[in-house]
Amino acid sequence: MSPVEWSRLSSWLPAGEMPLWEPPPCALPSSALGLWVRTPRTRGQLPSAPGPAGCTAGRGQGGADAPPLPVSRPLWEGGVKPDPPTGSTCLPFGRVPPRTPAGRREEGTGLRGGETLTGTSPGPPAPTPPSRRVAPGALCIILWLRDLHPVAAARQRGRAERATMATHLSQSQRRPPLLRQAIKIRRRRVRDLQDPLPRTAQEIEPPSHHFSPEERALLYEEALYTILHRLGQPEPNHVKEASELLRYLQEAFHLGPEEHQQLLQKVQKLEKPIFCLKATVKQAKGILGKDVSGFSDPYCLLGIEQGVGAPGGSPGSRHRQKAVVRHTIPEEQTHRTQVITQTLNPVWEETFILEFEDISNSSFHLDMWDLDTVESVRQKLGELTDLHGLRRIFKEARKDKGQDDFLGNVVLRLQDLRCQEDQWYPLEPCTETYPDRGQCHLQFQLIHKRRATAASRSQPSYTVHLHLLQQLVSHEVTQHQAGSTSWDGSLSPQAATILFLHATQKDLSDFHQSMAQWLAYSRLYQSLEFPSSCLLHPITSIEYQWIQGRLKAEQQEELAASFRNLLAYGLSLIRRFRSVFPLSVPDSPARLQSLLRSAATPSPSSVRPGTRVPAGMRQPAGDGRGGGTGAAGILDPAVCPHRVLVQMCKMKAFRELCPDSAPLPRLVTEALRTGTVEWFHLKQQHHQPMVQGMLQAGKALLSLVQDIIGDLHQCQRTWNKIFQNALKVNLFSMAFLELQWLVAKRVQDHTAAVAGSPVSPEVGESLFQLYVSLKELCQLGPVPAERDGVLALDGFHRWFQPAVPSWLQKTYSVALARVQRAVQMDELVPLGELTKHSTSAVDLSTCFAQISHTARQLDWPDPEEAFMITVKFVEDTCRLALVYCSLIKARARELSAGQKDQGQAANMLCVVVNDMEQLRLVIGKLPTQLAWEALEQRVGAVLEQGQLQNTLYAQLQGALAGLGHEIRTGVRTLAEQLEVGIAKHIQKLVSVKESVLPEDAILPLMKFLEVKLCYMSTNLVQENFNSLLTLLWTHTLTVLVEVAASQRSCPLASSRLKIALQNLEICFYAEGCGLPPEALHTATFQALQKELELQAASSRELIQKYFCSRIQQQAEAASEELGAVTVKVSYRASEQKLRVELLSASSLLPLDSNGSSDPFVQLTLEPRHEFPELAPRETQKHKKDLHPLFDETFEFLVPAEPCQKDGACLLLTVLDHDTLGADDLEGEAFLPLRSVPGLTGTEEPGEVPQTRLPLTYPALNGDPILQLLESRKGDREAQVFVRLRRQRAKQASQHAPKPGR
Repeated sequence: MSPVEWSRLSSWLPAGEMPLWEPPPCALPSSALGLWVRTPRTRGQLPSAPGPAGCTAGRGQGGADAPPLPVSRPLWEGGVKPDPPTGSTCLPFGRVPPRTPAGRREEGTGLRGGETLTGTSPGPPAPTPPSRRVAPGALCIILWLRDLHPVAAARQRGRAERATMATHLSQSQRRPPLLRQAIKIRRRRVRDLQDPLPRTAQEIEPPSHHFSPEERALLYEEALYTILHRLGQPEPNHVKEASELLRYLQEAFHLGPEEHQQLLQKVQKLEKPIFCLKATVKQAKGILGKDVSGFSDPYCLLGIEQGVGAPGGSPGSRHRQKAVVRHTIPEEQTHRTQVITQTLNPVWEETFILEFEDISNSSFHLDMWDLDTVESVRQKLGELTDLHGLRRIFKEARKDKGQDDFLGNVVLRLQDLRCQEDQWYPLEPCTETYPDRGQCHLQFQLIHKRRATAASRSQPSYTVHLHLLQQLVSHEVTQHQAGSTSWDGSLSPQAATILFLHATQKDLSDFHQSMAQWLAYSRLYQSLEFPSSCLLHPITSIEYQWIQGRLKAEQQEELAASFRNLLAYGLSLIRRFRSVFPLSVPDSPARLQSLLRSAATPSPSSVRPGTRVPAGMRQPAGDGRGGGTGAAGILDPAVCPHRVLVQMCKMKAFRELCPDSAPLPRLVTEALRTGTVEWFHLKQQHHQPMVQGMLQAGKALLSLVQDIIGDLHQCQRTWNKIFQNALKVNLFSMAFLELQWLVAKRVQDHTAAVAGSPVSPEVGESLFQLYVSLKELCQLGPVPAERDGVLALDGFHRWFQPAVPSWLQKTYSVALARVQRAVQMDELVPLGELTKHSTSAVDLSTCFAQISHTARQLDWPDPEEAFMITVKFVEDTCRLALVYCSLIKARARELSAGQKDQGQAANMLCVVVNDMEQLRLVIGKLPTQLAWEALEQRVGAVLEQGQLQNTLYAQLQGALAGLGHEIRTGVRTLAEQLEVGIAKHIQKLVSVKESVLPEDAILPLMKFLEVKLCYMSTNLVQENFNSLLTLLWTHTLTVLVEVAASQRSCPLASSRLKIALQNLEICFYAEGCGLPPEALHTATFQALQKELELQAASSRELIQKYFCSRIQQQAEAASEELGAVTVKVSYRASEQKLRVELLSASSLLPLDSNGSSDPFVQLTLEPRHEFPELAPRETQKHKKDLHPLFDETFEFLVPAEPCQKDGACLLLTVLDHDTLGADDLEGEAFLPLRSVPGLTGTEEPGEVPQTRLPLTYPALNGDPILQLLESRKGDREAQVFVRLRRQRAKQASQHAPKPGR
């Protein structure tokens, strides 16, 4: 209330009288608080008093069509309401006040501008004497919160009215405490504004139903009259007991027991109505054909027989008569249908009103007759079609002329009927000649005439039904709200029964029932909280039965006003859908969807029992009885989603009564656009900072943009689908276009103001968050290819360009401080068994991830500037990595200083190495995190080719190389600590006593490695552990090679080293968890393995290996440069004889001075230790022959077993005989014995093949096996063998063939 209005109100009060409350500290909008002041008189009429906006105050007994005020009742002094003032009117039965074209009521009146409560233009206010303007203690204060949510407004009005009614009904309290009551009402209003949440069931009281006590009394009388004069059997789902219905009425109207008894006794004294049966003869089928043509001319006689019991069945019942109606019912009470000629399936569709007095002893009678007219025999013969027709001619000849034929009858007791019946009844015969006489379709309705209630005498039937429906539905909704549940649209059985009985007794048509239901529900929907789907059924029913010109002018105006009011109310809800349907309430989308969306017309199966549907939609119930529907029910909202506004605007009635209404999509679009702008300004005002400053303004603008983004997300995910499906309205696009223009203007002004002064870190952070939010906002909009024009936010990044350097600097500064703090707090302890790095590595990874996230958030649109920003990010990241390495090493030295436990220092070193490895992994992800590929595509047209590679990748590789060097240094330090122990244990291995087994000798070495490697595996990540293993393996092989070289002459030590190498290979492989085989089997390892194999072997094993190598050399020899020998060798197992046939030699070298040789062949079985008893054999000497033909046979008695061993061979040594000196060596040939035929099998060899063996020389540079044997000075057998082989080698060196021979 403005100060002007407050002073105006004070001027109306007499001297010494003060208002009920002090003026508010701030001006309240007059739309939110209206004052209505009037003074009652104890006698006569009260003159009109001027009020705000020029309205005339007062209440009277005006016309029934005047709308009421939805406000609280006046607090009349003494509980006695005075006579109404002249010219005032009373608004009956909760009518909603009309609205101005702008959708607002005039202040304090609820009327359009220029109207009074009587609907006429106000004249000049009558002067009121000062002594009569206000009576002390009789001031009425009306609080009208019409700008609040409809539910909150209804609750506020209810509380105010309950406070008023409590005073009005109290007869003992002469003067109520008005000041205290007004303060209490105002406090409730403030509490409702602060806490709009629903109250508990204990706090909610039954609200007012917007009817005056007189109006409610009349309506209560009408309902009682309906129950007391109930007719017919109850419907299946209706309440049978009248006492239960009376209790429900008492509760619904909130009457006390005394008042209820008074009204009940008053109604019981009223005159009974005239009871009537409304009977409709619909049609018949399958009736008898009585005429010659085989058809009949049927008609029906019907009426009510009164004063008799059941017709038939009892012993005293009279016999069935042929003309029941004619003989038992007076002619003036008998009704007759039309005659339908020549048919067996007549259709009448005629309705009759049949009065009766007592339903218990009244019966309905219907006779069906075939009309017979006098025809000549010629005419009858012309109609003859078969023998049955001829029989009918003879039968008619026997009866009187003009006598009608009886077709059947239907007799029903009225007390067995329901209020509404609709079904087929069989036609009963008078004899058993034709028991099947067809069926007749009848509809019944038990109605009243001349009801004695005041409402029925003074108001139209549908108006009374409208008010009763409004009262009961209001009670149903408030009862559910009191139980903290929402009303689902289903009436209770008591309410459904009362409304059904009232509509039936008043004989309301389906159309008028639907119209009453629409008017009641559309009004209540604007003030109470219930599903909008309840409005669909009356809409559908009105549309189904609409006939132009069916309603009177005032009814058309009333229906048009309801359409306009609901449309305006729905548009207001749509305009404020963000606050009316908040997503914090789970069913808000469904409620809005129910307001907009639609389903097809509900089928009769989807209508619950008790719902009145149009006659064309009715179907017989499953029990075979007709009807069963009433006027009280509503559709179950769970059946299907409904459209209210869309469905209403599509109605023929709406188009005819509201022809000037704009299309609904246009109205909804404009409402949404207006609501979006209003919502933006409300949000802007909500975020307005209390303290003005650049930082506070930025934070407020950021909060506003974030709220807008959240709203657009809600529109995109939820609301847009609803509006798009229902009205093809793109809410999201409209809201985005409106909001982005509003945001752009405010952001541009703010950035321009910031650019004029230095940017502080706090303001820079605020600007960055604002930039990120605007970027997110732009991403919600359409892509440039789909836009109709340029957006106001296009190129918004240029507004923030001056702040970019401060953003980058702050990012690096924050990250550096975080790294320093993380290292300082790090105790260099692993985080867990699986996480082997320390806390600083985790903090560093998070820090780098934050830098990458900041870079992705920035995502600068300009390509060239984006490249420079990325270079800066990469440079800062690499710099931080190197700084971290130096800091973590310094931290390790700081913690290990003074530590006597070397193991603790090793632990810290492992953690440091792991931290660096983790850092290297994080740095390696920079190209992916910063999207270098996308950046390269963007800057391809701006930068030179290779510039990105030379800049970014060079920085990254330099940082990785530095980290790799630091990691290798740390691992090398750890390896050096272990290498000393490994070398010490290997040296001890060869110095162990000879009595110790090699397997036992290597145990200390293996235990040392097991402990150390397990420790390192536990404390190092896998990458660093593999690097450590590689270093240790290389060092171990080097130590083994050195020790093996020093122990060449000791087979025992070499054997231990061999076993140690084998176990070390298994240890470092670690079943696949250590080094891979390719990393283990290096060239050093393979050479050492071969060397230890030889050194660990005995002399005989070495000799055997020597011959194995010569056999291998013989097999690989392909050239006959030294000549060749041909032999045939076989073995006879039965005789254990090796048979050698030396056939010839060829291409021998000329070793004598005469250019020829004197060759002979020496045959020995090698090695000698395997064949000690077999002496060498020789062939005859051939003089001067380079191609000697020996053809000699030798037999060696030898078992098969030694011949099958490795290295066992037949050595053929070709020599040149010299008389004066030693024989010269022509060459050697080795034949492996295991390949000799007959050696491996039990059968004797057959034809033995010839074998040609090229001659070979011993190695001129010395064989390693011979060198190893030569080093064993104490082994005589080895020395003898070496001496012989050296001699052969010396001979070979003297006569080696020159190149080119």
